[in-house]
Amino acid sequence: MKKWLRRIRGAIGIGLSWAMAWFSAGMVWRVVVGFGPGDVPFPLLFGVLGFLAGTTFSGVLGVVEGRRRFDQMSVPRFAALGAIAGLLFSGTLALALNLGGGFLMLGPVVALAGGVSAAGTLALARKAEERELLAAAADHSDAGLSEDELRQLLGDG
Repeated sequence: MKKWLRRIRGAIGIGLSWAMAWFSAGMVWRVVVGFGPGDVPFPLLFGVLGFLAGTTFSGVLGVVEGRRRFDQMSVPRFAALGAIAGLLFSGTLALALNLGGGFLMLGPVVALAGGVSAAGTLALARKAEERELLAAAADHSDAGLSEDELRQLLGDG
């Protein structure tokens, strides 16, 4: 049960980070293109689509990569999985909204956004992992190393 709760929490986290990125893209779109009073507010729509695409990506990642850690994954493969998740999501969206030929326009755009978002997700995850490792290395008292030994080990001396 704990494993599933952790995966759900991870999917929500990825979905929220993608939602923030896509919301920002919607804000840029709004500033550049603008819209009238009757138009759909792009930032909110992009944010919701980003959340749904991010959770889709999390599911694809869980199925394909399984137990691999972030440091074991390459950025191109991660981006490709993001693009695949974007295509799956846009295809599902096109079917649900009965867009028909609209998938031909929506699919490549969402796939590109998914690939870029996935690469950004991996970069953020690696940065967070590095911070955790640095924080763990800062507490070197358990290892019994002196300051000089620690500097020499870490390459600063």
